[in-house]
Amino acid sequence: MNLAARSTLPEVMDEPGLDEAVYQACLADLAALNRVTMTHFAVLTWLNRATRALLPGARISILDVAYGQGDLLRALARWADKRGFNASLSGIDLNPRSRAAALAATPGHYDIAYFTGDVFDFTPVSPPDYIVSSQFTHHLPEAQLVRLLRWLQAHAVRGWHITDLHRHIVAYYGFPLLARLMRWHEIVRHDGQVSIARGFTGQDWAMLLAQAGVSAEIRWRVPFRHSVSYLA
Repeated sequence: MNLAARSTLPEVMDEPGLDEAVYQACLADLAALNRVTMTHFAVLTWLNRATRALLPGARISILDVAYGQGDLLRALARWADKRGFNASLSGIDLNPRSRAAALAATPGHYDIAYFTGDVFDFTPVSPPDYIVSSQFTHHLPEAQLVRLLRWLQAHAVRGWHITDLHRHIVAYYGFPLLARLMRWHEIVRHDGQVSIARGFTGQDWAMLLAQAGVSAEIRWRVPFRHSVSYLA
């Protein structure tokens, strides 16, 4: 695999004809992968910085783009409760099967709204304070990603944050070893490596932001992630 440029290879989980039970099993393994690799740490760290001036009891709203099984939103619910915020949490995902999986995995005491649809056609009841997205942008071709950056800039009241994979040889060849060790589904093993090949370098992000006409911060995060964020 030549990692000099982003791969355009498809991911199996993106296929609409994938068996429902297999899809749900893969989402569960992806949620486990996010826990093992501390995927949500970058989002929570950024939100701590973004809300450091807010007092307990403050009302905030957060939208998650491409929520999958909803594990990031559940982590946000726990974070908001710990910080004492009155948080309105919602997510938008294109795949209708994601909503069913997220609802099934979300305890009843979590007040999270899961929506299905295209983010570019989605109009929240009120503009969210913060918009976050994790492990999603590598699914998008360049033109759609530039469009998403502009959409985030236009719709987030206080700021937005993207975290996604760093396209790196160590991550690419190391992931299959971790996936076998954790006994994750073979599709997750395949798609995880493809996802890394579809990921980004810091230079990629700088180029995309320039094309979008958006000014944002780019940070490298352990393990092999990039955070791209903006605060108003």
